[in-house]
Amino acid sequence: MTVFDTCEDVTLRGGPIRLYRAGPPDGPPVVLLHGAMYDRAELLWRHVTPRLAAGRNVVAVDLPRHGGSRPWTGVLDQARLEEVLEALLDHIGAEHAHLVGHSMGGGLALGFALGRPGRVRGLVVSAPGGIDDVRPWQFLTWLYLRTPGMPRLTAAWLAASPGLLRASMARSLAAGGRTPGFVEIMRLVAAEAEAKRRHREGALDDWQITSYGPRRMRLNLAPRLPGLAVPSLWLYGRRDTLVDERAMRRAVAAAPGARLEIIEDAGHLAPLDRPDVFAELVLAFLDEVDAGRTPGRPGEGQPS
Repeated sequence: MTVFDTCEDVTLRGGPIRLYRAGPPDGPPVVLLHGAMYDRAELLWRHVTPRLAAGRNVVAVDLPRHGGSRPWTGVLDQARLEEVLEALLDHIGAEHAHLVGHSMGGGLALGFALGRPGRVRGLVVSAPGGIDDVRPWQFLTWLYLRTPGMPRLTAAWLAASPGLLRASMARSLAAGGRTPGFVEIMRLVAAEAEAKRRHREGALDDWQITSYGPRRMRLNLAPRLPGLAVPSLWLYGRRDTLVDERAMRRAVAAAPGARLEIIEDAGHLAPLDRPDVFAELVLAFLDEVDAGRTPGRPGEGQPS
C-alpha cells in the first residue's frame, strides 16, 4: 500500500513525470528527490513521508527514467534535470520550496540551490553526489561508462540476476538483507530493473555517466559551495560505503551556515536504515528555517 495520498502524471519539459503527494495541500511545500539507478519515490521515501507530511505539503517525484516517469529521450544531465525541477515547482505553484535530495537527488538539489537560490527555502542533502573532484577508480569507471552499450548491457544482466540485485541493495543498507521491509524493497527494485530492461535504458543514469571525466569529475559542485545562499542540512550514514565522509566534511566546511549530522547505524540509504532519525533531523531543520532561525554550526550529533 502506498504511503502517498495521491498520484499525478504530468508532462514537464517534454517528458512524463509522476508526482506523489501527501499532507495538507496548503502546507509548506517539501519536494523529495530520490537517488540514481534503481531508486524511485515509492522506494526511498516510503518510511519518511508519513512523518514529513504531518503539517507539510510533501511532493515526491519519480525523476526521469525512474518509476512512472517514462519514457524520456535525450541526455538527462545535471542541467536538464535542474530544468525539470524548476518546471515541477512551477507546476505545483511553489514560488520556493524546501528540497530534500538523496545521492543523485542530493546533487540535483544542491546544483539547483546554487543556481536558483530564490526558489529554495531550505536545502537538505543526504549523501549527495557531485561534491568530489576525483572518485575511486576514476579512469576505469570513465572507461566503463564510455564503452558503447555497456550500461545497457549491465541493466539487462542485473534484471536477469535477482541475487546480484539483492547483494547490491544489501551493501547499501547498514543491516543488509535483515533491514525491516527488505522483501518489499526488493520487490520495488526488481520492478525498476525490469522497467529499465523493457525500455532499453542503461543501469546508470545519464547524470552519473556525464559526471565522469577520465581524470577528474566533470560535475563537481564543491568549488561553488562558498556561494551557497540558502540554509543547508547535510546528512550522512556512518556506514556509507559510496560517498566519502571526507568529501562530505569538506563540502560542509565550504558551505556558509551548513550543518552536518552523522546518522549512526545507517549506510548509504539512510532514509531506509533510520527513517525515524532521518525524519526527525529534517523536520527540526525545516522548523528552524520556517521560523526564521537560520541554522548555524552547532556541531555534529543525532537524536538517539
